[in-house]
Amino acid sequence: MNIIQIIPGSGGSFYCGNCLRDSKYFDALKEQGNKVVKIPMYLPLFSDEHDISDIPVFYGAISVYLKQMFPVFRHAPSWFDNLLNSKPMMKMAASMSGSTRATGLEDMTISMLLGEEGKQKHELDKMVDWMAEHCKPDVVHLSNALLLGLARRIKEKLNVPVVCSLQDEDVWVDVMHTQFRDRVWKLMGEKAKDVDVFIPVSDYYSGLAQKRMNIPDEKLFTVHLGVDPADYQFTNSAHKKERNIGFISRMSPVNGLHILVDAFILLKKKPENNDVHLHITGGYTGDDKKYVKELKDKLAANGLMDYSHFWKKFEGEHRSNFFERMQVVSVPVPHGEAFGIYLTESMACGIPVLQPETGAFPEIIAAGGGGVAYSPNTPENLSESLSDLINDKQQLEKLSGKARKSVEQHFDINIQAKKLVEVYKKVAK
Repeated sequence: MNIIQIIPGSGGSFYCGNCLRDSKYFDALKEQGNKVVKIPMYLPLFSDEHDISDIPVFYGAISVYLKQMFPVFRHAPSWFDNLLNSKPMMKMAASMSGSTRATGLEDMTISMLLGEEGKQKHELDKMVDWMAEHCKPDVVHLSNALLLGLARRIKEKLNVPVVCSLQDEDVWVDVMHTQFRDRVWKLMGEKAKDVDVFIPVSDYYSGLAQKRMNIPDEKLFTVHLGVDPADYQFTNSAHKKERNIGFISRMSPVNGLHILVDAFILLKKKPENNDVHLHITGGYTGDDKKYVKELKDKLAANGLMDYSHFWKKFEGEHRSNFFERMQVVSVPVPHGEAFGIYLTESMACGIPVLQPETGAFPEIIAAGGGGVAYSPNTPENLSESLSDLINDKQQLEKLSGKARKSVEQHFDINIQAKKLVEVYKKVAK
């Protein structure tokens, strides 16, 4: 099949689960003989821009923001847009505070959902015209429901079905003020009519999105996230010499790093945990700098900086090195998550995951038994669960084997990509 993926990027400033999900599907779909074109929006997906090659980044983050806020920029010449969308400017935008959060961007979110009726009509036409000139897709796949404003014009111009993934839109929308939040969910529900099929990443999130957007059952097909087991080296966690607890996600309150830090402080008060270290990676944006500094100060105040390690780099070999050293991984997201691809990455390496009993976490863990779900999500409960697991070598060995097998049997990207193609075929002409 000929497939277009439209993917908003983070610029590589932090571990972006959605970017990683879409990139892995891109590779797996190509490996299976499909022709796939990946079109980035706002920012490149990764810091080295290896994902974009000759394909332009549409809706450049700086250009779109200026045109939203200052009407005079909507008539700027093309050379000015090209300057704003250059690689140096994109790198700068990726590191800026506010470039990847909803607060302050409510009007732009609504305008994007309005599509051809919004203030980014010029960018929409430019993207669709480029697609019509350079691609002949059988289907176009939108990365998330915040892009639903693109669907109608794409269908009109290309005359192909449009499908849309569903993952963590609530994380972006629900932090907005009530008047914006309600309008955005309503708009997404209205624009959902322009999409042929939705692909939630878990049954949990399928239910949440259906309730918020009033999507009919027949338009929902859950396809779990996956990774290629061949890309990850398995080592049984019980056989590792060092006892390391890992966190891999954006270092922000929404991902619960403060819960893990508090749990680690409690854990280290027990003599049997004297040799345990905490390793944290995943990057952060300008919005998170104060938060990360406060956590480092807290660890220092408890005399634990020698046992706490913040990894600056998290892509490629750096992430592989990180996984190679971990015994257990925990990302205690306070309100749960639609999936969390860091779980499948960890489990593929044979690392058991320890997650709160919220969101899709119980669903993922139950699929193959590759970890432990605890409740409620407090530092005290997490500390006890971590201590119990790392001090029980037999249980650690058992869960480590199950973690790897869980990925091989349930979360192999090659199997999931085939399921995705089956969904495409349901709607393709």
